Amino acid sequence: MLLNQRSGTALAIETAARCLEDASPKEIVRWALETYAPRIVLACSFGGATGIAALDVALKLDRTTPVYYLDTGLLFPETYALVERIAAVYGIDPVPVRPAASVAEQAAVFGPELWKRDPDACCSLRKLEPQSDFLAGYDAWITGIRRDQTEWRSDAPVVQWDAKFDLVKVNPFARWDEAKVWAYVRFHNLPYNALHDAGYPSLGCAPCTRPIAAGEDVRAGRWPGFGKTECGLHR
Repeated sequence: MLLNQRSGTALAIETAARCLEDASPKEIVRWALETYAPRIVLACSFGGATGIAALDVALKLDRTTPVYYLDTGLLFPETYALVERIAAVYGIDPVPVRPAASVAEQAAVFGPELWKRDPDACCSLRKLEPQSDFLAGYDAWITGIRRDQTEWRSDAPVVQWDAKFDLVKVNPFARWDEAKVWAYVRFHNLPYNALHDAGYPSLGCAPCTRPIAAGEDVRAGRWPGFGKTECGLHR
């Protein structure tokens, strides 16, 4: 596959997406690492099974692959516990990317519990802005998004140009569904967030996430009451 040259041109990215469409996640990640390392980083929220699967694939290929997560200061205790467990299992130090302001400092400027009044503004302050600053140091990032997750992700290519953050975005599990990801996690006995077993299929910040009821969409527990299913990182 003639895709081993480092390039961020539109033609190169379109070619990569087309050639890798039917490739396995491992093949896609291997291509990404060979093409963009050391200026490539893997994002893992520690709140979804796909991110853990992507982390496992990448670290088995190259243990030096940097891994980061958005530490909003509002994550579940179980999420922080999983970060520590993953660090111990893989012998890595996931990088916490934090907002400029603490939760208390944000409240002093915007009022308490901004997420209850304007979750988009809160996500922008605590996720989008710090991620934008962090990714400025890289040429590509690996994500755990899948086409079956939300309407906005339904046509996500396996490789694309991310205009929001100005770098190449690699989605190795884009073609997989929830069941296939969990089959991978269980087959390889990977650590995962304990709240998945308590009715939380998708996890974000604690104040904006609830367990779902039987028959609800897997993203129904995110930002309940707002009709919001994306924080803005992927749309």
